[in-house]
Amino acid sequence: MNGAETLVRTLLASDVRVCFANPGTSEMHFVAALDQHPDMRCILCLFEGGVSGAADGYFRMKGEVAATLLHLAPGFGNAFANLHNARKAQSGVLNIMGDHADYHLRFEAPLKGDTVGISRTVSHWTRVCSEPGRVASDAADAVQAARAGNGRIATLILPANMAWAEAVGQAVAPPPPALRRPLDSEIAAAAKALRQPGAVLLVDGPALWSDLGLLAKRLTKAAGARLMQPFFAARFRRGAGAVRIERMAYRIEDNLALLKGAPALVLCGTTRPAGFFAYPGRPSTPDDPDTRLIDLCSRDMDIAWTLQALADDLGEAKLEADDFVSLAVPPLPSGPITLEKIGQSVAAHLPADAVIVDEGITSSAPLAPALRQAAGHDVLTITGGSIGFGLPNAVGAAVACPDRKVVVLEGDGSGMYTLQSLWTMAREGLDVTVLVFANRGYQILREEMAAMGEEMGRNAVRMFDVVEPSLDWVALAKGHGVEGVRVTDMAGFNAAFKGAMGQRGPRLIEVVC
Repeated sequence: MNGAETLVRTLLASDVRVCFANPGTSEMHFVAALDQHPDMRCILCLFEGGVSGAADGYFRMKGEVAATLLHLAPGFGNAFANLHNARKAQSGVLNIMGDHADYHLRFEAPLKGDTVGISRTVSHWTRVCSEPGRVASDAADAVQAARAGNGRIATLILPANMAWAEAVGQAVAPPPPALRRPLDSEIAAAAKALRQPGAVLLVDGPALWSDLGLLAKRLTKAAGARLMQPFFAARFRRGAGAVRIERMAYRIEDNLALLKGAPALVLCGTTRPAGFFAYPGRPSTPDDPDTRLIDLCSRDMDIAWTLQALADDLGEAKLEADDFVSLAVPPLPSGPITLEKIGQSVAAHLPADAVIVDEGITSSAPLAPALRQAAGHDVLTITGGSIGFGLPNAVGAAVACPDRKVVVLEGDGSGMYTLQSLWTMAREGLDVTVLVFANRGYQILREEMAAMGEEMGRNAVRMFDVVEPSLDWVALAKGHGVEGVRVTDMAGFNAAFKGAMGQRGPRLIEVVC
């Protein structure tokens, strides 16, 4: 038995059973070991950013850590953007990164790089395996680290000679350390603050998609406080049956209005809200200067215990029908395409308990009003702002929840970052429907340029559009093994989306808008 074999056995013994992979030469022994264990599901992604994005989506929907298999420094660098999104989403991801044999590192081989340095920029935990006999224990520690603090990025660097050298045994990951909790005095102070008229409890994490949302609603209703969520949340429940929670806006000026006059802003499972960017003459944060900010429970603390402790102090009001979103299926729209009509059609055809992965950026906003009262579904958003998350995140979500329909709202610009994920959808037969909003450019950048007060000349226009030539998403889908169709009116969209919802397997609909 070699080190790679002990690594695979340790992962399986620790209930890590999915590996999203894009291996290179330094990982061949690990690949060979994986080949001996069909109970490990190995999923090939054609780009490392697809690997990391899929692992993120998997954790968001299943709450379990998946392994990634990444090549040494440049390969890990390719995975960085979606690891950044995963870190912002509080996702647990276990990276296995190969490296040159340790004795080979003194030479300037072409792929030599600072594996430790690049890992530490995005990982909470990094370790280089230095002895074949420690591979199993290091792997167990890595699994534990990925599960700690409600989900973290852990990276184990495995030099090639650690993988091929003789080793024995396996290990089992110990449970993660107990989550930290606020002090009783901090709970009491937060509860007192929430009793003030207009106070806000801002929640994230499982409070947005589990029964903890019911608890948060009952305690804020008892206190007379407002219950709110961040705009960019890793996962939240929306549609019929969802608890009514105010969602913050994208624009800083809109959030200034939402929070104006609040005497207290209590944070539970989230961080202080801030503008996506800084703008000349505008504040970085939307909270009122007179608002008392109470950072009660950070994202890596015990959110469930904290909410229950608040409820024990404030009480729990009975929830009424108005505290939940009701179902309102809109009539099917007709005529020319508008984004508002697309939202109505999606809401009319969306099956119960679907998953929507939202990277439509500007195009998604007009869909939201209709989707708020569609059949109940989960929404995954771009937590870290690094585009190219949508398609691979959908891969991970579909692997995690094979019985749930996954719908991706995707921009034509952002979709090109991780286009290769379509191939993985086809190979794995994943039930994903991709809506590509073909506005022929990076519309968000056009809007941000305007927000800066800048005029756009020829160079700026050409840096923000994707025309000359225009992208052919139907051809791109077909080239990756996915059935695709282009629609130019609502009759075409209604038929295409209804058909996709009634069949299994990957499909792409290009919406010319």
